[in-house]
Amino acid sequence: MEPTADELAGVVDLFGALTREELTEALSELAFKRAEEVEDPDGAIDDAVASYHLAVLEAGDETLLAPGPAAFPELPAEAEDLPHILDVPERTVDQERLARAVENRFHEESAVAVQSDDETVMKRLLDVSYELEVWGPVDVADARERLTDAVDD
Repeated sequence: MEPTADELAGVVDLFGALTREELTEALSELAFKRAEEVEDPDGAIDDAVASYHLAVLEAGDETLLAPGPAAFPELPAEAEDLPHILDVPERTVDQERLARAVENRFHEESAVAVQSDDETVMKRLLDVSYELEVWGPVDVADARERLTDAVDD
């Protein structure tokens, strides 16, 4: 079983937010139901975070994953049973805090991409910038302008 980033976002969305360990357990349960094995769950989660399909939020002593700005959450087959299988609380995420966390990450990654002149990353971040502003109450226009200027140079 190799879940897509949108499927990971769909599983997380079922609960509002999950820790990395809870998401890994959910993937393991899905794979078990399908008599399959999960192919590199940590890599899939890391990729989904890197692509902004999953957003990271520090909440007290927990690090939570929530659907991010690039996600179109999609439930994998048989995922609808996960709330009955897993002993995981349903969570409500403060969307403004989540948006600020993603905005801060975006600004940091944009600055690094421009400084390192990494055109591939800059173009990916430009795409994410439009999704980000539609997704949450953020303003990344200044970072987008720096990225655009750097790509055009």
